[in-house]
Formats: sequence, C-alpha cells, structure tokens
Amino acid sequence: MRIACTMSPGRGSTDLVMQEAVARLMARGLRLAGTVQTNSERAGDPRCDMDVQVLPAGPVFRISQDLGRDARGCRLDPEGLEAAVAAVLAGMAAGRPDLLVVNKFGKHECLGRGFRPVIAEAVAEGIPVLVGVNALNLPELQAFVGDGLSVLPPDPEAVLRWLAD
Repeated sequence: MRIACTMSPGRGSTDLVMQEAVARLMARGLRLAGTVQTNSERAGDPRCDMDVQVLPAGPVFRISQDLGRDARGCRLDPEGLEAAVAAVLAGMAAGRPDLLVVNKFGKHECLGRGFRPVIAEAVAEGIPVLVGVNALNLPELQAFVGDGLSVLPPDPEAVLRWLAD
C-alpha cells in the first residue's frame, strides 16, 4: 500500500502544494486521477468559493455553497463533492492511473463519505494515493489508513521523491 498525505498551515496553502505537485507530475507524463482544488476570493466576503477540477483535464465542480455572510459552520456542498467523486470514479474505470490525487481528506471523508471509498478502491488496486489533509482530520486519516501512511512535508519535490521511491 502506497498512500501519502501532505498538509500546510494557512488557508489554501495545501491546495497550492497539491496543484504544483500535480502540474509537475503531469509534465512528466504520469496519468493522474482525482481532484485539485482552487479557491477564489469573493469581493466583500472573507469566505472563498471552492472548486475542484477532476484530473487530468476533466470538469470543474463547485464544492462550496453560499450560506450567507453571517453563516457559521461547514460550507461544503455535498452534491458538488459527490458529483466530483462520480466523475473521478468514471475516469478511473476508463483507464488505470499512475496516481490518485485527493485534494482533501475532510469532514465528509472522516464520516465515511466523499472520496473515502475511492481511496479504498485505489489502495485495493495497488494505485498510489496522495491526499491533502489538515491537522484536525489527520488522526481520522491515520485511523483509516493505518501504519502505511507517509506524511510528507508541504513541498512538491517531496511528493515527487515519494512517488519515485
């Protein structure tokens, strides 16, 4: 089993590391499946819009919902996330990737939904998996994966070295 995660402090910084790693891997000709996340600032609102692009060049899904300026709590749009999951599964069925990239092991994955079954399928098929995670959800990811999880520094070069090993 080859599964690694990376995390970086700061809002959106793990997404940037994942985007750069994916760009470098694709430039080397690797076949990727999964998602990368882009965050777009909203004028006059401290919250951003969150979109994921299905790899390698698939559709973009909005995975955040606007709950209003004063709303608190999770803004994840479960329907948007599940649409992205379905698109990733369809892409994986069309051809075995060299790597599955999951932009984030978040609250939904901690609850057994979202990309969790996709990660399990990839591991079962011997496909390496790279996951973004935050410190809050790292214990849940470790419990899900077990001892085989490699925790990488937030550096695209570390991702490339891990995959080359």
